[in-house]
Amino acid sequence: MENVIEFFKNLPPKQCASCGQAIEEQHECYGNECDSCNKV
Repeated sequence: MENVIEFFKNLPPKQCASCGQAIEEQHECYGNECDSCNKV
């Protein structure tokens, strides 16, 4: 069985649901839009 930490390290970056840009995630945030799209 694969190590759980390795599994999460290998996940692709989360992408903005509006523009498709990679999102710099915060540990306490579950948003699905980047900062630029979220301000609209």
